Amino acid sequence: MRDPEPAPEQVTEVIEPSRPGRLVPFAQPVAEVDDVEPGERTPDAEGDRPLGLRDVWAAARARRRALRREVRRFTVRQRRRRYAWLASLAAVVLVGLGAVATAYSPLFAVSKITVLGTDRLDRGAVEQALAGEKGTPLALVDSSAVKAALVGFPLVESYSIEARPPQELVVRIIERTPVGVVSTRGGFSLVDAAGVVLSTSEKAPEGYPVIEATGGAGSRAFRAVGAVYRSLPADLRTQVTAMAATTPDDVTLTIEGAEVVWGSSDDPVEKARVLQALMIATPPSEADEYDISSPDAVVVR
Repeated sequence: MRDPEPAPEQVTEVIEPSRPGRLVPFAQPVAEVDDVEPGERTPDAEGDRPLGLRDVWAAARARRRALRREVRRFTVRQRRRRYAWLASLAAVVLVGLGAVATAYSPLFAVSKITVLGTDRLDRGAVEQALAGEKGTPLALVDSSAVKAALVGFPLVESYSIEARPPQELVVRIIERTPVGVVSTRGGFSLVDAAGVVLSTSEKAPEGYPVIEATGGAGSRAFRAVGAVYRSLPADLRTQVTAMAATTPDDVTLTIEGAEVVWGSSDDPVEKARVLQALMIATPPSEADEYDISSPDAVVVR
């Protein structure tokens, strides 16, 4: 009789006494040391390997790269604003440099000089005196050179310069206002309120009063006379034939033979109004003197 065949291998299950009916499989057998090939690393061995210097450096590099990425991500808007600001600044600088280069180029050199405000002055003569500025860039026109050219014209009281691109230079002139004639050894000199001699001739120019002031032209008495004359209305000014003063407070005028005691140069508007009213009430042909040195207490003789 043959021996019975061995029964197939069976898995034995153990029922825990505390939890009836629950099956607990046997744990898988742990590989023995003899079952691991030489050089082969097991999972436990990989996790238990001590960290080396190379691992620390790799981790530090990875951390720095991550930080840089985060910084770039959070500062991208700030960088864009900075780039836009730099681009705008560069554009302004380029435009400024271009404007300066253009202003000093021959494209903006003076080729035409225009003189305005002349009445008694010869405009052509003034333009000819300023011809030396032609060819000079408008930005480089020398005001001192213009002044030196205009000094030769006594009638020029003040002036201003205006550049009209691309190539025109405008000179505006304010002429001196003659106030009267002063008798000198050389003849009769036409002067302004500051005593500047505008012209000299053998005969007294018509249309201007003869002035006699103690101390001559440039004295305080003369300046008071000039101030009174310039304050007169145009219709009164043309009627004055002579003016005199010994001090700044005793200016007198001569109108159609009658003497006007004006006094100081204060309150010129009120004095002129009172004088006009008096001349209407009593014409100069019927009066010898109008005393308006005190407008509130006038005297007619």
